[in-house]
Amino acid sequence: MGTPRLRLVASTLLVVAALFVAACGGGTGSTSEIPDLGDLGSEQGAKGDDPAPDFAVTTLDGNGFELSGHLSTDGRPVFLNLWASWCPPCKDEMPGIDAASRAHTDVKFVGVAIEDDPGDSAEFATSIGIGYTIGFDEEDAVGDGYNPLGLPASYIISSDGEILERIYGTVDETAIAEKIEGWFGA
Repeated sequence: MGTPRLRLVASTLLVVAALFVAACGGGTGSTSEIPDLGDLGSEQGAKGDDPAPDFAVTTLDGNGFELSGHLSTDGRPVFLNLWASWCPPCKDEMPGIDAASRAHTDVKFVGVAIEDDPGDSAEFATSIGIGYTIGFDEEDAVGDGYNPLGLPASYIISSDGEILERIYGTVDETAIAEKIEGWFGA
């Protein structure tokens, strides 16, 4: 690529590719103080200083889910995962999240499809047999409230409604177990 124009096109394509990977889960869920596009990781919130935005979504089972309602009646902490059916890393991590939800019943697992067609996300979640609560952000309220850096993004929310940790990028069953044990000793 000898000409300046071709170098510019190549550079632009590399930047776009890097942003796509970052926005759709190029990270691994590793821990870092402040995430950047080069290393999407996790960020811990200060308990009591970082309230989780309340939300209500229609769920796959038709029952609906409201964060504040869950916290006031059930009281279990929440592992919230934001995902989309068009995001391959999101789809790849869901079986691990499902396994973690079965192993850690003391935490409520909720997956909310954002920026997605509810039919597409419902079809995917049904096809792989997800057992945890799946909701659909049809009004963009969850995406706007949590404002993830990209997808997938997960949030550990305490039983009193505080964001304890934000996890940017994919997670697996082992990473989830470590985080739950770290926060709740369970």
